[in-house]
Amino acid sequence: MNVSVLKDYEAMSKAAAEKIAELVNANPNALVCFAAGSTPIGTFEILADLAADKKVDFGSCKFVGLDEWVGMDKTDSGSCQETLWKTLFLPLQIKEENICFFDAKAKDLQQECQRVDQYIMDHGNIDLMLLGIGVNGHLGFNEPGVSFNSLSHVVNLDQNTKSVGQKYFETERELSKGITLGTQHIMDSNTVILIANGAYKAEAVHRMIHGEVTNELPATILQTHRECYVYLEEGAFRR
Repeated sequence: MNVSVLKDYEAMSKAAAEKIAELVNANPNALVCFAAGSTPIGTFEILADLAADKKVDFGSCKFVGLDEWVGMDKTDSGSCQETLWKTLFLPLQIKEENICFFDAKAKDLQQECQRVDQYIMDHGNIDLMLLGIGVNGHLGFNEPGVSFNSLSHVVNLDQNTKSVGQKYFETERELSKGITLGTQHIMDSNTVILIANGAYKAEAVHRMIHGEVTNELPATILQTHRECYVYLEEGAFRR
């Protein structure tokens, strides 16, 4: 685990974006997976600027979604898909046929899990993941107690996740289940980049880096990943 502490959110976002650009330039046909949410938005903005300046090209990349709230899709404001389309896919002019995302409104969610698992297998695992970390240490919707051998699955969301998740929506939404890639996908990926900002994340980040590897704080599994880069705004780093 390579940990870098940056002076502020902008510097953290820039460091992550430059590492992503470096990796994509080295592997233009990469299968990539980027988390939604508020933390990566600065990184996405810098990537869009780099792409506009011809310093990175995502045109040959394939994208797979990390997670989604069950019952939502890209037509739902605040959903993971809608957020990624607005902040990443449209600015980078990504073609829809190059994106594989969970249909979290599907009648058969287990079949959706199998479909996405097969997509990843067909592309030889994920080359690059950009993740955030939850206050409870989750990665995607891999909540405390998750099996470290998990592939795509439907999960009953942790109370903390349900509470924090309301910030993405203009009106209160019923958030009970999520659908997510599993920790096995994360561990099988070639490179993981994790970003975190804000003092409220400091405890989870500290345990992720220094704590015992345990599924009670899923992010601790990244201690054993073969190539993991962690970029922290200094407020999220407890010395």
